[in-house]
Amino acid sequence: MIENPIYDTPPKTSFVSHLPDLITEEDYLGSPEQKKIRVRINVNDEGVDILGDSMYAHLVEELMAQLGADEIERMLCG
Repeated sequence: MIENPIYDTPPKTSFVSHLPDLITEEDYLGSPEQKKIRVRINVNDEGVDILGDSMYAHLVEELMAQLGADEIERMLCG
């Protein structure tokens, strides 16, 4: 992970029962070297929500931490 001195405290992680799936069948069949992250950004009255999805969860977590997330919601898969 790239060090970002602005955000010294790692985001809190919580587990939720459902998050929308942004990864497509094409993503699953694609080359593993691509390591895609799909992102949806919503602006609402409470601020900005960023939903990220990838077959490589650690990449989404690193991205969210670099963006300064206070909390990351994860869904247990499998």
